Amino acid sequence: MANRLLKVSSLATAVLASSGFYLYSSHLDLSDLSVIRFGRAVATTAVISYDYLTAFRHVENGTDEYWHLKSKVHRRSAERLRDLCCANRGTFIKVGQHLGALDYLLPEEYTSTLKVLHSRAPESSMEEIQQVIREDLGKELSELFLSFEEKPQGAASLAQVHKAVLHDGKTVAVKIQHPKVQKQSANDILVMEVLLKAVHWLFPDFALMWLVEEAKKNMPLELDFLNEGRNAEKVADMLAHFHFLKIPMIHWNLSTKRILTMEFADGGQVNDRDYMQTHGINVNEISENLGKMYSEMIFVHGFVHCDPHPGNVLVRKCPQTKKNEVVLLDHGLYQVLQPDFRLNYCQLWQALIKGDMSGVERYSRRLGAGDLYPLFACVLTARSWKAVNAGISSVPVTRSEDIEIRTNAGLYLPQISDLLNRVPRQMLLLLKTNDLLRGIETTLQTRASSSSFINMSRCCIRAIARHKRTKTQSRRRRVQITLAESLSLWKLYMYELFLWLKGSMTILMPLLH
Repeated sequence: MANRLLKVSSLATAVLASSGFYLYSSHLDLSDLSVIRFGRAVATTAVISYDYLTAFRHVENGTDEYWHLKSKVHRRSAERLRDLCCANRGTFIKVGQHLGALDYLLPEEYTSTLKVLHSRAPESSMEEIQQVIREDLGKELSELFLSFEEKPQGAASLAQVHKAVLHDGKTVAVKIQHPKVQKQSANDILVMEVLLKAVHWLFPDFALMWLVEEAKKNMPLELDFLNEGRNAEKVADMLAHFHFLKIPMIHWNLSTKRILTMEFADGGQVNDRDYMQTHGINVNEISENLGKMYSEMIFVHGFVHCDPHPGNVLVRKCPQTKKNEVVLLDHGLYQVLQPDFRLNYCQLWQALIKGDMSGVERYSRRLGAGDLYPLFACVLTARSWKAVNAGISSVPVTRSEDIEIRTNAGLYLPQISDLLNRVPRQMLLLLKTNDLLRGIETTLQTRASSSSFINMSRCCIRAIARHKRTKTQSRRRRVQITLAESLSLWKLYMYELFLWLKGSMTILMPLLH
C-alpha cells in the first residue's frame, strides 16, 4: 500500500513539475486558462450572493439603518464585480461597461463604480500586436508602415489603437484586436449565463438574462472588424448631408477581421468641456449636432450607432474649414430597427414630447410594455411620471428629479427587470444609447434643451410621412401626406424661431436698461 502511494505521489509530483515548467517556459498567463477565469467568476458571484443573503438578517427592512447598510453592500459588491472584470478582461470588461451605463436599472453604487472600466481596459504587448499583424496581413510592421507608434492611442476591452504612417505619407489609425479575446469570448459568455441563472434562482427579483442574450448576439459582430468597416462606410454615406460629421475612411487593403486600418482623426472627447473652451468649440452647437445625428439614425433610417461613449465621439476644428466637427468612431455595434418598431417608437416620442398620455399608453403597449407603460415612459426619458404627464419638452430637468429617478431605480428593480424582459430586443441597445447620450448632455450641461426635442420631432415627422407614402398607391394621397408633412415642419420652424427671438430678447433686455 505504501509502495503504491509512493508511486502515485511521485507521478503527481512529476506531472505538476512538468506542468509548472511548461507554463513558465511558454510565458502563459494563468488568467488565460478557462478554469482560472471560471473559478474567479464563481468565487466572486458566491461572495456577492452570500453578502446579500446574510447582511440584512438583524436589520429591520425600511429603516435608515437598513438603507445605509444596503448602500454599503451595493458598494462593496460593485467593487468586487469591477475587480472581476479587470482580472478576466475582454468580454467581462465589455459587459461591465454596459452595466455601468444602466443608470435606469442599477443602483448608483454600481453604475459609478463600473463606469471606471472605460479607463481600465487591458493593453496587449508589442510582441502580441506584431504577431496579430504577421498572422493576418502576412508581413512585418516595417514592410507595411513607415512608422508605427508602440504606445497605443487608446485601449478598449476588445482592441487597442495605434497611430502609424504609411509609406505614401498618410497618417492612419490601426485598430488591432487583443489576440486572446476571440478564443475566450464564447466561454466567457457561457460562464456568465450559468452564473446569472444561479443568481436568479437565489434572488428571483434579479433578472438580467437579457444581458447575456444581447452579448451572445452582439459579441461576434463586434469581433469582426470587416463588419465594422462596412458599417462605417454605410453611415458615412447615409449621413453625408451633415457636413459637421466626420467618419474616418477605411483602408481595406490593410484590414482583416482582427485589424482595421483607417484615416487618423484626432480631437478631444465630447465630454471634455475644457478642451472645447481652449479650442473655441461651442458646447451647445456640439450637443445640438449630436442630437441631430442620432435622431436621424434612429427615427429616419433605423440604423443606429449603439456605443456613443465619450471615447468614441471626438470633437475638433476641421483642419480645412476650421468649423466645429464631430468625429464618430467605433462602428462595430449597430442596431437595425424593424420598420413597425421604428414607427411605433417615433409615435411614442411624439406623444412624450407633447404630453399626450393616451398616445404614450397606446404606443408603449405596442412596444411590449403592457401595464408597465408608466414605468417604461420614465425609463425611456429618465424623467419622473409627473414630468411625463406634463410633456417632457415643457418641464425642465431639476436636481431633485434626478435624485428621485435614482432612488426609484433601486425601489422598482424587479419591475424594471420584468419590463426589460418584455420589450423587443431592439429596445435594449436603444436604451443603452439613450443613456450614453444623456450622460454626455449632463456633462456638457445641455440636457433636455428645446432644440433637442425640436430635432427629434422633425425627424419623427419625416419618418412617419415617409412610411405613410410607402403604404399608399394614390398620387393624390401622397401629395396630401407631403403637404401635411411640410405644414408640420413649418410649424416647428416657426416655434424654433419664436424660441430664438425670446432668447435674444432675454439677453438684450438687461443691456437696454
